[in-house]
Amino acid sequence: MAGVDLDAFVRAHAAEWARLDELCRRRRLTGEEADELVDLYQRTATHLSTVQSSSPDPALVSRLSSLVARARSAVTGAHTPAWTEVSRFVRVVFPVAVWRARWWWIGAGLGFLVVATLVGTWVATSPQVQAAIGTPEEIRQLVEVEFADYYSSSPAGSFAARVWTNNAWAAAQALLFGAALVVPCLIWVLWPNALNVGIAGGLLAANGRLDLFFGLITPHGLLELTAVFVAAGVGMRLGWTIVDPGPRPRAVAIAEEGRSAIVVALGLVVVLLVSGVIEAFVTPSPLPTWARIGIGVLAWAGFLAYVAVLGSRAERAGDIGDLVGDEATDVLPYAA
Repeated sequence: MAGVDLDAFVRAHAAEWARLDELCRRRRLTGEEADELVDLYQRTATHLSTVQSSSPDPALVSRLSSLVARARSAVTGAHTPAWTEVSRFVRVVFPVAVWRARWWWIGAGLGFLVVATLVGTWVATSPQVQAAIGTPEEIRQLVEVEFADYYSSSPAGSFAARVWTNNAWAAAQALLFGAALVVPCLIWVLWPNALNVGIAGGLLAANGRLDLFFGLITPHGLLELTAVFVAAGVGMRLGWTIVDPGPRPRAVAIAEEGRSAIVVALGLVVVLLVSGVIEAFVTPSPLPTWARIGIGVLAWAGFLAYVAVLGSRAERAGDIGDLVGDEATDVLPYAA
């Protein structure tokens, strides 16, 4: 800009900069105004480059830099605030991802209950099975001392952290093995847990302490086991998508269901934290059995209602529990 008066340059373009500033401040633009915004943004960016290279006036450079930055945000769209993304995750993305896989995790839960009930009945009614599990003294120690003492074996805070970590790992295994289809998930995650629950319940039932079993298992177990079932169901849904992607291209289907599984894994971290807190602070508490069970039932029913209400609403609106915005990927159009 050598040989050109800087003041004259400012006077020549001040109206354009003022108009650009006005458009940047508007919340809604017509089609013509949007086109004008883009055009003025490009011109002002050129003006800034000219001033910086030819006659760097600090005040003018600062003014134009700020204007260009605001115009760029208006043209390209500002990034969604973090709190908005978190809100949408809680209200839409997580519940619909869980809801869409409901038949898978309900099936996993029913299968678990059938196995645990059959094993528990077998243990409770067969002295031979009980003898194979342990000596009468070992079983008495389990029934009268160890089963209840487990929940107060450590300070509540550290116990909650340990339980949370263990349950999160179990849920992660359920999801991963589920993605490798049903059999690995059943063999390595659900089957051993169903056996353990059945054996413990059977031994306590055989010794007339079934009330103790349900009084200690129910408060945290309803929510905790449901979270594991959800992880297994979402994993199995992902695994089945590999086999049968439906109308979507296989790569698109796997990518969408994979991101949905990540969403569920993130959400279950919070769910398992709640169940861990209940297990550490409510299960071993001196509250009456009915109160402890009531707290567990309320937490469990609240989670199911949250998923059913918000998840079904989001599904009707067309959401699938996929990530959005910068976290998702662009895909080519395809025929369904």
